[in-house]
Amino acid sequence: MTLRCLEEDHFSRKTTCEGYPTETYAEQAEVEDTIHELFKAFKRKLDLEDDIPKLNREKHLSFLNKGTENLGPTYSCLDSSRPWLVYWILNSFQLLSYEIPEALGDKISDFLGRCQSETGGFGGGPGQLPHLASTYAAVCALCIIGTERSLSIINKDTLRNYLMKSHQLDGSFVMHEGGEIDIRGVYCAAVVAKLTNMLSPEMFDNTGEWLASCQTYEGGFGAMPGLEAHGGYSFCGLAAAILLKREKLIDTQSFLRWLVLRQMTFEGGFQGRTNKMVDGCYSFWQGGAFPLIHVLLDLSTPEYKELLFDHRALQEYVLICCQHRDGGLVDKPGKNRDYYHTCYCLSGLSIAQNSCNALGSSDPDIVGCSTNLLSAVHPIFNFSYTSVKRALDFFNQV
Repeated sequence: MTLRCLEEDHFSRKTTCEGYPTETYAEQAEVEDTIHELFKAFKRKLDLEDDIPKLNREKHLSFLNKGTENLGPTYSCLDSSRPWLVYWILNSFQLLSYEIPEALGDKISDFLGRCQSETGGFGGGPGQLPHLASTYAAVCALCIIGTERSLSIINKDTLRNYLMKSHQLDGSFVMHEGGEIDIRGVYCAAVVAKLTNMLSPEMFDNTGEWLASCQTYEGGFGAMPGLEAHGGYSFCGLAAAILLKREKLIDTQSFLRWLVLRQMTFEGGFQGRTNKMVDGCYSFWQGGAFPLIHVLLDLSTPEYKELLFDHRALQEYVLICCQHRDGGLVDKPGKNRDYYHTCYCLSGLSIAQNSCNALGSSDPDIVGCSTNLLSAVHPIFNFSYTSVKRALDFFNQV
């Protein structure tokens, strides 16, 4: 199948200023020019190699393994986000079908256990204040490891107390004691509660209504009522509403319209907000919303019998434009690699490869060689279906 970026008319899809040049247009044009050069270089390589683009699996694994041993001084700013670093690396391992060594799993589990607060929840490091985002990352990481030892570290009693304390009267959740309120808190709390079998109406009283109030005139979700629609917040809002079975409160058509307009015509990847640049992490935050919104649509309607985004264009963007030559993935060409973008670029790539599942097909649609295929990621929890089931089974018995 012909790649989209090699079609004769692809150059015509670049953005034009229509006679009104702006600073934003100049930035967009610069990004598109860089990506255009990559597409042209890729086209030249086609005469020399077969089955490209290729996922540089071994280089990515090498980059990830280095992160489990030692992090450079540039990561010191993430000292309060250490469970996130663990989650990003472990989820990337799982997507790349790399079996986490038992000794490493035990070491990470013990570390995350030291991040767990006596009052419930997990902090960004040992002794740090519990935080809903860190709690989400730690619980997901322990579920990815998936051993009885790792899952038993999670103290359900204190965790339940922490989630109940974080819940506010209007249905929102505070990220930490004395901290901010935004839609991430609802998603993190809902995921953790679902995985550990403690999700209850009492814990999420009024939350569906608060979520609905965060949907904007554009159709996406803002961090709070009245704020701009954003890809990460929109994913959190949609996924949380589905987990809480309050999806009927969402204007699905408005959300879908906003979502499809976030895929960039020339680049093939997604932007996070209106009038912003493409960013590899939105391969998941925007791309991952499509299989979720499919379950809310009437699939008997003719226009919904096809995929609602260009899943092959997204794969081309990730594989051609987001792979760092030394391993790891990036926001866009010219940016530094990091574990955050490695995780969410790979998650989005997995979503795109397996997107036909939403239409009832179990056959992946892979751009490039067959070895590019990643493990299928659960679009709500963002780790594997196997690990999700294992966690649900474990906590349903304890």
